[in-house]
Amino acid sequence: MLRLLKWVLIVTLIIVAVTVGLFLLRDKIAKTAMEQQIREQTGMDVKIGKLSTKLLSPIASIQNLTLYNTAEFGGTQFLNIREMQIEFDREALVHREIHFKLLKLHIAELSVVKNDLGQTNIVAMVAAAKLKSTKGMVHFKGIEVANFSISKISYLDLKNQKNNRQLIVNLQNQVFRNLNTPGDFYSAFVLIWHSKGESR
Repeated sequence: MLRLLKWVLIVTLIIVAVTVGLFLLRDKIAKTAMEQQIREQTGMDVKIGKLSTKLLSPIASIQNLTLYNTAEFGGTQFLNIREMQIEFDREALVHREIHFKLLKLHIAELSVVKNDLGQTNIVAMVAAAKLKSTKGMVHFKGIEVANFSISKISYLDLKNQKNNRQLIVNLQNQVFRNLNTPGDFYSAFVLIWHSKGESR
């Protein structure tokens, strides 16, 4: 469950960075700004395939957001978000608050990597994110409606590949309402975790 909580923090940091970028800028400039913001928050390289926004609209979508592990974890893919759609409260963001009316998130793959020293990428990434998120961050005020889909979770052991495995989850359109506190998120992701598929 500790890994689950760390995973939730990672996704939340990415969503916050994306939302701030959308509010400040548009399209290609916003895409570059978001990539830079995510790099600063996570310490990882990131690529965004496509960003779609409309002028003066609080609705936006992102396709193929890929986060890559650092060199100590092989430089492999860490997280692939196939699609993310958000509708956020612009007035709240003016007051340095993030409030989502809708968040639709489809995670194609999450890869947990254990390096030669026995450290995992999730632990390392969360530690780096904590150091960089203590100053000037906006305040999270919750999500009215969240729709989560998760396809696959992979585990890679760089020291012993015999330990490598995949968990085919294939959960689609898991809808949750009023996710306002860490406890709300924890309960939602525990339900997702217990609904997962069989490992291979």
